[in-house]
Amino acid sequence: MQTIQLLGAMLFALALLHTFAAKSFEVLAHRHPRHAGLLHLLGEVEVVFGFWAFVLMIAIACLNGGEAAIAYAESRQYTEPLFVFVVMVVAASRPVLDIVQRVLLGLARRMPVATELALVWFGLALVPLTGSLITEPAAMTLAALMLAPLIFRDGMPEWLKYAALGVLFVNISIGGLLTAYAAPPVLMVAATWNWDSAYMASQFGWKAALAVVINASAISFMLRKHLRAPADAGTASAADGAPAVPPAVTLIHLGFLAAVVVLGHHPVLFLGVFMLFLGFTTAYQRYQNPLIIKEGLLVGFFLAGLVVLGGMQQWWLQPIVESLSPLALFFGAMSLTAITDNAALTYLGSLIDGISASAQYMLVAGAVTGGGLTVIANAPNPAGVSLLRRGFHEQSIGTLGLLAGALAPTAVAALAFLLL
Repeated sequence: MQTIQLLGAMLFALALLHTFAAKSFEVLAHRHPRHAGLLHLLGEVEVVFGFWAFVLMIAIACLNGGEAAIAYAESRQYTEPLFVFVVMVVAASRPVLDIVQRVLLGLARRMPVATELALVWFGLALVPLTGSLITEPAAMTLAALMLAPLIFRDGMPEWLKYAALGVLFVNISIGGLLTAYAAPPVLMVAATWNWDSAYMASQFGWKAALAVVINASAISFMLRKHLRAPADAGTASAADGAPAVPPAVTLIHLGFLAAVVVLGHHPVLFLGVFMLFLGFTTAYQRYQNPLIIKEGLLVGFFLAGLVVLGGMQQWWLQPIVESLSPLALFFGAMSLTAITDNAALTYLGSLIDGISASAQYMLVAGAVTGGGLTVIANAPNPAGVSLLRRGFHEQSIGTLGLLAGALAPTAVAALAFLLL
């Protein structure tokens, strides 16, 4: 074992501890206003892995030289962080969010339940399942922005917020399994194992959909007495004097989103589309709300840091994956996902020669099942945290609170994949 590998594992462990302690830094920032700026920075979950990735780069430079550090950084694949940043910004634009909310509001008003309850159910069930088409990061962005004024607000019991957050994260993680291109952990193995969308829908998708519906229905029932409809019924066109979005502008925005999704594996192309999108939003600024550039960049920074630090963990993760029987692999993958990105875990599995079909299924099923347990378990989770944390006490999401909220929906997903 090389010294730098051991150091990489130690820094990864420190980053995990820092993630779990992020809420404590926010508490300290309120107690020590003199250093509040630095403490708030350290309390930003999205900053954690990027910060420790820089520490790793400095360590590699000190031990092996600057060229080695640069070579390692440039050897990593940053398509996913770039894609998540771009799709977050585009999906959260006012025209896209407005049309999604209007469609769901129209459906909700036709349901035999209170409109706000139906909207919550759609946001926790239907939107995560659309992640199979528009990708999980885009679904997370739309669901978070739609649910924020309904659930993640003042007056809602804190424990219910965490329960709803756990359901959202788990449902997003498994909601992209109806196709072979939308869920990051599936993308890592689909080409290697010849899994197409038909295979995903028949082996994973219907089970995931059933678990999503059960989870969303259970938490919606728990939330029903605490819901209240916002003044504008939850649509993006708030009564602030902003002009209505013309259908042509909405169609163009949907076209940008579709182009980004289709070109999701080609960063040069989808970044070019993003530049055109920024130009269009500037030209028609009267139909826009402020773009979530800052939030998207922070999430991209978090994921890029995870890519850099995660690249040093293969030496101890892969032997664990290789040594487990299929059933043990399911529970091992579900547990390991909580402390490492599930896409990185399935990628390691794709490197195993001669892995059986049952082991393949159990690895991916376990990885997506555990995708809601922590912020780092699934690539879209940091986006959800960035968009929803203001609705929690001290504007920070606690690691233990998220874990507790995700346990029940995780168990439902596990039973669906193991028993059906």
